Amino acid sequence: MKYLIMMYPNAAVMDALSEEDRNAVFQGHGEFMTKIKESGEFVGTVALGGPEESSVVRVRGGVPAVTDGPYAEFKEFVGGYYVIDVKDRDRAHEVAAMIPDAAVEGLGIEVRPIVFSDDASA
Repeated sequence: MKYLIMMYPNAAVMDALSEEDRNAVFQGHGEFMTKIKESGEFVGTVALGGPEESSVVRVRGGVPAVTDGPYAEFKEFVGGYYVIDVKDRDRAHEVAAMIPDAAVEGLGIEVRPIVFSDDASA
């Protein structure tokens, strides 16, 4: 079964870490990807720009309007995600626990089953 594993960075939490601890989190993602690729459970990953780089499109009366900036105020936001293909929910949780952000106080990893995808990679 495929799962979406979402990471929610929090600038205040990351800024409070020492440079060494921050680098360990970033480097840990490379180690995580190597492990999960070797296990055959890796499908893909995406890192997203921050909310301050986003825009919102709304169509009113048939006319699109684009607004720069985040959709809502944010403290935490989806910063990126992994797609994995594992045997069950328990294994998805085990994989999520390997992501370095999961070990940082104030951060967490969300695990959600993919119930439909029209993308061959997801």
